[in-house]
Order: sequence, then C-alpha cells, then structure tokens
Amino acid sequence: VQLQASGGGSVQAGGCLSLSCAASGRTFSLYAMGWFRQPPGKERDFVVTISGSGRSTSYADSVKGRFTISRDNSDNRVYLQMNSLKPEDTAVYYCATRDGSSVSLYPGGYRYWGQGTQVTVSS
Repeated sequence: VQLQASGGGSVQAGGCLSLSCAASGRTFSLYAMGWFRQPPGKERDFVVTISGSGRSTSYADSVKGRFTISRDNSDNRVYLQMNSLKPEDTAVYYCATRDGSSVSLYPGGYRYWGQGTQVTVSS
C-alpha cells in the first residue's frame, strides 16, 4: 500500500489550503482513512478520519467547523479542505490508512502512512 500526500504550502492566517492523498495497492473503498499532523517539536496528533464508505467521519475539536474531509472511492483519493487556517495549524500533515473500514482516532490504529506534506500558516 502506498500513500502520496500533496497540496501543502504556506498561507496567511484566515486562508485556505486543500490537501490530497492518493492511495494505491489495495481496494481503497474498504478501508478508513485519516489525517494526522505533527507540529514542530511535538507529537503526531489526530486531525480527522473517514470510514471506507465515507458515511462516517470524526474530527478533532480543534478543527471542527474549519476542516472538511472527503473521499472519492472511484479515484482512490482522500481530501482535506482546510479553511480559516490559524498559525497553530502549522504542522506536517500525514494521511494514513488502516486495516478496517471503521474510523479510528488513534495513530496506532493505522498501518500505512504517507510521507507528509508541510502546512505553514503565518500570522
């Protein structure tokens, strides 16, 4: 299984960015996906997860109402739309997939990880 994240960059506070993660190597729609982030000098934290079908999602409180996850099972991609960005959103963002269709908030629940993409929000 391979995951390729893209779409990071630099933006001013209040701006928007969209991340994409392309998956390959197995039947995409059978497995939940998640986005995590790791700020400089800190641990990797949960951001959002989506079930294999796309019908179930769960967001970290810090991003609720600002970030939206979606997936296109016909294109093997998961997306993260990030609006109203704040400097504290600055981090390397990772997409991940787990061996199951249900959502999980825990990094340990994910088996495969992408390489990460940098998001920098300036004040």
